[in-house]
This record gives sequence, C-alpha cells and structure tokens, in this order.
Amino acid sequence: MNQGILSVIGNTPLIRLTRVLKDINFRLYAKLEAFNPGGSTKDRPAFGILKQGLDTGVISADTVVIESSSGNMGIGLAQACSYMGLRFICVVDPKTTAQNIRLLRAYGAEIDMVMEPDAITGEYLPTRINRVNELRFIIDNSFWPNQYENELNPLAHHQTMREIAVALGNEIDYLFCATSTCGTIRGCAAYVRDNGLKTKIIAVDAKGSVIFGGESAKRLIPGHGAAVRPALFQPDMASDCVHLSDLECVIGCRRLVREEAIMAGGSSGAVLMAVAHFAHEIPDGATCVAIFPDRGERYLDTIYSDEWVTEHFGNVSSFWEDKLQIEPDLELAY
Repeated sequence: MNQGILSVIGNTPLIRLTRVLKDINFRLYAKLEAFNPGGSTKDRPAFGILKQGLDTGVISADTVVIESSSGNMGIGLAQACSYMGLRFICVVDPKTTAQNIRLLRAYGAEIDMVMEPDAITGEYLPTRINRVNELRFIIDNSFWPNQYENELNPLAHHQTMREIAVALGNEIDYLFCATSTCGTIRGCAAYVRDNGLKTKIIAVDAKGSVIFGGESAKRLIPGHGAAVRPALFQPDMASDCVHLSDLECVIGCRRLVREEAIMAGGSSGAVLMAVAHFAHEIPDGATCVAIFPDRGERYLDTIYSDEWVTEHFGNVSSFWEDKLQIEPDLELAY
C-alpha cells in the first residue's frame, strides 16, 4: 500500500494511440503524465528537489520555498510543500491563468505577481526570476528550487524514460518531447545515452521560443518553449527539433480529445502535431512515444474555449475536421 499522496508520483500510464493519426504504419504510444497526483510531469522534479533538500538538511521545517512558475512546477511544488508542511511562495505573472492561481492557492501557496515584463526582452521570465532573488534576500531561511538550472530536474526525468523503456523492452525508435526548462528532454536523453538505446529524440519547441535557435516572439501557450535558453539546455539532447505554432497546439489538443478522449494540455497538442509533421520520416513498424506533460482541465478557459480560440485565431472551425491541418513551413532545427 502506498503511503501519502507523493508516493504515487511516477509510473504513469503508457497507452497506444490508434485513432488520432490515421494511416500511419508505425506504433504510437502516449506517456500520460497527467496521472501524476498534481496533474503534470513537473510533480517529479518538484518532489525530487524538495526531498533531497530535506534529506541533506538544506530544507528544514521553517524553510520558505520560493519559485518562479507559469503553472505546473508551481502546482507540483505547492502540493509537495502542503504535504511536507512547508511555506511556499510562487512568483507568477499576468499570463498565469486564473485557474492555475486558484489551484496554487487551494494547496496553500502564497502568490507574488510581477506586473511588468523585462525591459530588454519584453518577457516576464527574467522579471519573475529577479523577484525570486529579491524575496530570497529579504526572507530568512529561504530556498529556491531553481527549476531552470537544478540538475535534479533532469535527473527526475531519467526515471520517466526508464519507465518507458521497461514497458517497451528498450525498443523505442523515436521519442517526442516538449521543451521548456529542458528538464524532461535532458533527463530522457541521459537515460538513452547511459543505456545505449537507439532512440532518436525529437524536441518539440514553440515558434517564438529561443531554446533551439528560434527568434523570440509572443507565445500564448504557457509551459511550451522559453524566452531565454535554459541553463539545462544541451545541444546534443535531440536529433531534430520541430517548431509548432500556438494554433497547432490548439488543433492537436482538440484532435486528441475528439479522437482519443484524452484531454491534455497545450504542449501535448504540440507533441501530437510534431508526430504528424514527422510521420513521413518514420519507418514502417517503428515504435514511437509521445510524452504528454499535463492535463487539459487547466486550459478550459483557453485552448478548449471556442471564444478564446476565436479571439486569438479567428474562425478556425475547419481545423477540427477529419484531416489534420499541417502548416507547410515545417521547421527542423538540425
């Protein structure tokens, strides 16, 4: 019997998708990270970082945990801190959804919102990190998990890839993985390298993200891509990279829920569309895995809202028809 909610982090389901991409000649599996108790793949590093801090004495009962997050890492930390009895301050910005803020508060997190983007980049991330450092300076015995640089982040996802490899007998030809802090993709790449697997890793980045060499531009989907290349980035993490637009994220999510009854988050839609883009490169009989990072309920006011979609993209009802709409200007980073 498992003891406590944090004991069920990991060992998420791996299921085969048979409906959403028609006429493919390879096997496609989805790793459903939404089944983590906090609802996303970020539960893994959130728990791992805090556990090591407690085990080593860096974190004590009166430590204040402070982190910058647009959503999932904050929620994962809020749940873990609630269970561990730790005070948690989450630094957010105006792009953080109202639903995520409600979730954070429900777990007992304190919200500290920055209101102005960085003057140089025009992005909120540098401002959030600056605010974290300000709070650390004025709050005694504070701890910054620093998901952007902490190598326990990718280490937690070493286990993610191990679960996939064990389930499929190490026979994984392609792994499609969304990028943000680069924790998941770097951890999976390390497992592939350390165990001599033949798996080709395909990074799924956002148009407007700079991680894999793109130019910074406005992005609407939180947790997909980044305005600043994370310190965890390594140039050899992926064999190729596919850049997806916000609209393609929406299309992928809508197709997933319609065809597979999987309500997943924005980056999951991007991962599905990346597989569709890349399908012509995949040999017959290959085994492919797509990591779906979080659940879709957090996007009911955005991706799954017809009003929000119409506001940002116009009338795109034709995109929900039987044929997946693929933009012609597929971008491969390598």
